[in-house]
Amino acid sequence: MTSAAFHVHPTPLGPVLLVVTDRGLVSLDVLDGPHDDALERVSLALRTVPEQDAAAAAEIAAQLDAYFAGTRTRFDLPLDWRLVQRFVRDALEAVCEIPYGETASYGEVAIAAGSPGAHRAVGSACARTPVSIIVPAHRVVRSDGSIGEYGGRPEHKRFLLDLESRVARARAEEGNAGA
Repeated sequence: MTSAAFHVHPTPLGPVLLVVTDRGLVSLDVLDGPHDDALERVSLALRTVPEQDAAAAAEIAAQLDAYFAGTRTRFDLPLDWRLVQRFVRDALEAVCEIPYGETASYGEVAIAAGSPGAHRAVGSACARTPVSIIVPAHRVVRSDGSIGEYGGRPEHKRFLLDLESRVARARAEEGNAGA
């Protein structure tokens, strides 16, 4: 049995449920309402009920705040991958390699994950990632460049892509000004 803790943290997308174990962040879920349903799903998957503990998620919350403020472009957090298996994990690990402010197609991620024909499976993996935002599934787009659904929340995906685009553009302009 794994010990686990949770904290609900505010973000510009709304409150997020952060669940951590002794291995790292196991779940980050943007909530639509009370956290009870999301917490129950994670509890069932982990086979343990996380205890509320803001301190256990403090570093994750701080990095999220910095990301949304535009001062962090890469997360430095241990991830607990136990809720994903095989190809889904391969796909999500490939997603983590997409640079900040850039996008890749589902097909490109499938190739990076070692399964060139699995673009639909990449879409399913991105839609079901237990660790959104930190695992940047929002950077994966359709081959025609359209953004897709993002688990039924395309407005969240658009917000994250626009945030990263603005920050990346501002950093590039700063770099060019100093050259």
